[in-house]
Amino acid sequence: FYLLRCIPVLQRTREVVSTDFISNVRVHTVSKGLRKQDKNGESCEWYVCEGFQLVLKKQAEALEDLGVCPQMKDEVLCNFWRRYLQKSKQAYCNRPAGETVKELSVCESNSDVDSEPERPSLLHFLSLSESDGDLSTDCSFASSASKVSESTSVCSGSVDGSLYLMKNQKGKLRMTMPMTLSFCYMALLWLREPMTLSELLRFVVEGHIPYLNVFLHFPEKMKLCGLDLKIFCVESWPVYEEVHNKMLELAAFLDLPRFPDITDSCFLHPNMLCMKYLMEANLPDELHHWTCRVVKKIHVGEADFLTLVPGNKSIRSVKYDVLAVAVIIVVLKLLFLLDDRYEWLLSDFAEERNKTNNEGGPYFVLRKWYKVIKCTLDAEQKKLDEEKAKYLWRCAKPLYYSVQKKAKVLKRRQMVVNLQNQFGKLSGSMRPSEKPKPSSFQFRWSEENVDGNCFHGHSLKGVLQEKCGLLTARNPDYWLCTLKLCSEKVCGRAAHYREVDFPQSYHFVLRLFSFLLRIQPSYIHSEVCVIEHKLFNKKLCKKPKYKTRLKK
Repeated sequence: FYLLRCIPVLQRTREVVSTDFISNVRVHTVSKGLRKQDKNGESCEWYVCEGFQLVLKKQAEALEDLGVCPQMKDEVLCNFWRRYLQKSKQAYCNRPAGETVKELSVCESNSDVDSEPERPSLLHFLSLSESDGDLSTDCSFASSASKVSESTSVCSGSVDGSLYLMKNQKGKLRMTMPMTLSFCYMALLWLREPMTLSELLRFVVEGHIPYLNVFLHFPEKMKLCGLDLKIFCVESWPVYEEVHNKMLELAAFLDLPRFPDITDSCFLHPNMLCMKYLMEANLPDELHHWTCRVVKKIHVGEADFLTLVPGNKSIRSVKYDVLAVAVIIVVLKLLFLLDDRYEWLLSDFAEERNKTNNEGGPYFVLRKWYKVIKCTLDAEQKKLDEEKAKYLWRCAKPLYYSVQKKAKVLKRRQMVVNLQNQFGKLSGSMRPSEKPKPSSFQFRWSEENVDGNCFHGHSLKGVLQEKCGLLTARNPDYWLCTLKLCSEKVCGRAAHYREVDFPQSYHFVLRLFSFLLRIQPSYIHSEVCVIEHKLFNKKLCKKPKYKTRLKK
């Protein structure tokens, strides 16, 4: 064996004793040399999976800054990513012959080492962690991808950009930008971190986790052009349902085992999340006792129900934050009915009892709570809508792909920024210089406020009655949101929601929690319908023909 030219020896090597030796065979590839660069030294070869790997690295580092366990990046997310590369046959495997796209060429066996294309170094140049693992990729794939990128008329900065956007092959899961968030959420769920999917997406929108214009974190030598922008540029907010469904699909694709159990001591347990959302919605603390009773009654607090089992389609997937707020809404309907009439009668009754109340805390009045929350919610909703409308989808750093156009593009961008600042001063809508600090709570209510806008310590005795030594609801009725659940496989959800078909007080509560979770009210409404049918399952089975009102 001999070398035709001097190649720097990599430190990441190992000796292998093999008996499968054939004499008189010329060596075609000797490890990997330096990354190919253009003549001006301004860019280098890179692959799409390397770009996504850098995105995952930046997102994991941002989550660590937010307080996530340090093991997430190196021990969990990195292993998930390696498994994905192996399952998608991009690395850690020997690519079978004929598996690449038919139009691609294969490396010629009589080629010289100087003409041999360089293999991508996925965990060396942009590694999630300093790993000494062996990364074996098929040279025929690298060669064919290079030939496609050179022969195609479509411009692409990466080697395999045009190949990546071809028709997805059967049995493979193509990586996308929303899937990076699915990877992160899957790692958070594996570690049972106290962060729900709605919080993760809210941190993304607020800019605490890189997602929009994340390619700005790419090294200067990784040039984005043409199809690369279509892959990495995002011009829409991440959608809860899409990220969650991709996470389930990804976990099944990776053949992951059963996730660690979600027990009653975990933050993702409904009892824990109900306590959090009761505090954020400024509702009485005594409601937590009722939410725990509902959770126990319908058996949604058991580990077998809450724990994710990838690939098991017979088990309904759990959206932990949606489940918790749906339980709270069911409890509010049990106590206050929320039919635009009974809750106001209870408010009048509680106000009268407050006048003669000699106990420690005041009785909870739903009408007063409604006025306080509505004022705060309208202000925050208006602020959020204005921020979304003013958001600049074009990145602040201009994209240029040649030195000749760099000065022209930078000058044009500077003119745009100056005009935006001038119009901002005239309209009085200057953007804040610093981002708000991340917090799990969007609304903060303190019992020390003298204005009496905090309802945490208020008592429910004003709307309850004592029967057989127990406090029970005064109203004996309950109205169902739907008489029959839809098939989620056919309709996509258990029930459909139209605002005109339901009371305004019920819609207001849905609107409040949909703002907190940043999802559509229909998702929460669907979960409420499922809980109701579990709670009143026996009565529904006994009475096939019934009215929408049931006796509790």
